[in-house]
Amino acid sequence: MIGDDAPRRYGTYDGLAVRALDLEARVAEIRELAVEHHSALAIAEREATFPKAIYREMGRRGLLGAITPQEFGGLGGGAAEYCFIQEEVARHGLVSPQVAIQGQRWILEWGTPEQVRRYLSGIADGSIIFSESISEKNAGSSFKRMTSTARKVGGEWILNGSKTHVNLGADSDVTAFYAIEETGLTSFLVDMDRPGIRVERTDPIGLRLLPTADVHFVDVRVTDDALLGSPGAGLQTFLSVFNLSRLGNASELIGFSRRALTLALDYARQREVGQNVVTDFQGLQWTASNCYADVYAAGLARNRAAMVADNRLAELGLATSIAKKLAVDAAERISTEMFGLVGGHGLYHTAPFAAILHDIKVLRVAGGSIEVLRNYIFKKLLGSDDYLGLR
Repeated sequence: MIGDDAPRRYGTYDGLAVRALDLEARVAEIRELAVEHHSALAIAEREATFPKAIYREMGRRGLLGAITPQEFGGLGGGAAEYCFIQEEVARHGLVSPQVAIQGQRWILEWGTPEQVRRYLSGIADGSIIFSESISEKNAGSSFKRMTSTARKVGGEWILNGSKTHVNLGADSDVTAFYAIEETGLTSFLVDMDRPGIRVERTDPIGLRLLPTADVHFVDVRVTDDALLGSPGAGLQTFLSVFNLSRLGNASELIGFSRRALTLALDYARQREVGQNVVTDFQGLQWTASNCYADVYAAGLARNRAAMVADNRLAELGLATSIAKKLAVDAAERISTEMFGLVGGHGLYHTAPFAAILHDIKVLRVAGGSIEVLRNYIFKKLLGSDDYLGLR
């Protein structure tokens, strides 16, 4: 993780308890997988197809189940492990485990014993593919505008609605479906082979290893066994996952930033310009220094938020919002400035810089846009008697 000056070692990482990972071994595994499957990943990236075999291999090696207890096939870790894996996977260009980890979090926090038995281990090892059907084209970040409905008729729930931006929507086995019923926002775990579900693949600009789809629910019937939490508790189920999942987004952004900066510096230090190389020019030195400082600061904010999460402190929403905001700022600056360092070398699809920039643009919006985060931070700032310690 960026923001750590101590040597990587089993036990602690930047003062955070890392319970389940031999960090150097995990980095080596991630790097090995990325190198071994480089060609397949490149094809999947170009075609926006889900590399299921690579994903299953990641699950076999424990890279999908950071927060799931060991008795269910996970690593038994917490926020620190989650952040570490997300950052390193992004840095090396593997498939993000973000959606799978969010699914595990939902089930651990809200799942019934039967839902835990049925889904948890499979999502952790990659044999069950999870998706989340939440966003709607005209709802934005406001649940009040959500039009998906859940209606109880006898012993069944009838689900209707159209969802968009569903990562792995066309590839998943089970999805978390959010809808409005008479007591309020309600969440369900719905098997994707239920009659009445139709999917349409879409073509995202970034995160193309987790391809998107629109998912349509037309009179999909499920029983009470599909309820995730209780009727009307959808906002609680949502916030319990997304207040933490911003750390996964932040960590991916930090990983992308590290990758872009590393690749650019490797190129710039050997690219000759007359009698010099690119890194001899002070203006570009300052650019690289500013970029490193930005991602370092984002790493420190992310690490602190992970500590808040692992200690279950009340300020989790604020800490993770600040961490993601700083990570977005750093990643957008770095992904833009790197084109200055590499020049024409970066202007082709055969170079990785455009793909990294597009991945970052997706994460600027996904999981809580930068605008929503700023609104939340300001609300907390104005609602605090001492302006969150400023006074």
